[in-house]
Amino acid sequence: MIAKLKDENIEFLYRAVLALQTREECERFFEDLCTVPELRAMSQRLTVAKMLSEHRVYSDIVAATGASTATISRVNRSLNYGCDGYSTIFARLDGENGHV
Repeated sequence: MIAKLKDENIEFLYRAVLALQTREECERFFEDLCTVPELRAMSQRLTVAKMLSEHRVYSDIVAATGASTATISRVNRSLNYGCDGYSTIFARLDGENGHV
């Protein structure tokens, strides 16, 4: 883990997320934890990452998500040089549903 993220509070957050057992628990937890703009921003980044992983072009992503090209570039950088968090989630979701 990146040193700047090694923090007792962040570790507590990760443990809390891992303790969630149902979609409904997850929904309630994130609604309590985050503001609507924070949830929208996180979901937008996840959608952008999925579209980038499907080799969609920036203009299609902007049109579909409303994300700025700066956000798309930042997410693309994470996909290419990050910790493989997005790809782990996409592989698990694909295995769960046959597709996302």
